[in-house]
Amino acid sequence: MKNNDVIKIAREVIRVEAEAVAALEKTIGDEFCSAVNAILSCKGRIVVTGMGKSGHIGGKVAATLASTGTPAFFVHPGEASHGDLGMITKEDVVIAIAFSGETHEVISILPMLKRHHITLIAITGNSESTLAKQSDWHLNVSVEKEACPLGLAPTSSTTATLAMGDALAVSALKLRGFTAEDFALSHPGGSLGKRLLVTVGDLMHIDKRIPLVDENALITDAVIEMTQKGFGVTGVTSNKKLVSVFTDGDIRRVISEDLKLNECTISQVTHKGCSTIEKEQLAAKALEIMESKKITSLFIVDDDQQALGIIHMHDLLSAGIA
Repeated sequence: MKNNDVIKIAREVIRVEAEAVAALEKTIGDEFCSAVNAILSCKGRIVVTGMGKSGHIGGKVAATLASTGTPAFFVHPGEASHGDLGMITKEDVVIAIAFSGETHEVISILPMLKRHHITLIAITGNSESTLAKQSDWHLNVSVEKEACPLGLAPTSSTTATLAMGDALAVSALKLRGFTAEDFALSHPGGSLGKRLLVTVGDLMHIDKRIPLVDENALITDAVIEMTQKGFGVTGVTSNKKLVSVFTDGDIRRVISEDLKLNECTISQVTHKGCSTIEKEQLAAKALEIMESKKITSLFIVDDDQQALGIIHMHDLLSAGIA
């Protein structure tokens, strides 16, 4: 098969599935709003169930809900009939996914849900199906055709179902006022979580690790301090307050000006003022300052401008911030 033929097939699949998702927009109405309100008012958790490909989609829907502020988990309908129904409580809301609306394993757990008056949201492609009629709220994800040329493998239908699940999750997210910070709390191991949760104070070097010299110290003293501490800089203090920073670049400048390192003091070759940050600030803010100032180390100070610590670009890289 030629590449052009493969490209044609792939593009057709994407076109058909895109049209299926686009068609969902017209189905969003009062039923959808009621389903979202049921999710928001749920005092328990959202339990998602589905068989086969619908189950795989259901697992993703549950994961998306859980990570966006709505406690949720997936229960396999086959296992539910053999004990896992005990995981579902009267305060929960069940989202059952079955494109045909007649999947035996899903239908078989409906009597228990009805007996305990558990709210049921059905996502099917058939509004006349058993599941749709037994539900409190039905979301129709019917599609004109599957992207599979045989019309057998769930393709457009699963894509449409996934989009409907995302619509539920995102609607609930916005109505809850869920923020990026809230998202980060449930994703502490991810890059976003690190950028929104890790503070400068979590990463900074403190106490004897901080490179500092008094403004009256000789340049040679500053070079020794820089060498011992290994940050490529040393802070310069006056009455214990950080007033400037002496860097590797300053050493090169001093040498080019033929100044005597063992006679000149730091105050003679540095300019007052330097970039600093507070320990409560996010580490991502430290990265922003370093990048804008084109520096690799940043001092952390308190309200009195006394040095509390120092952070290096390598610390941010190691923490996954940069």
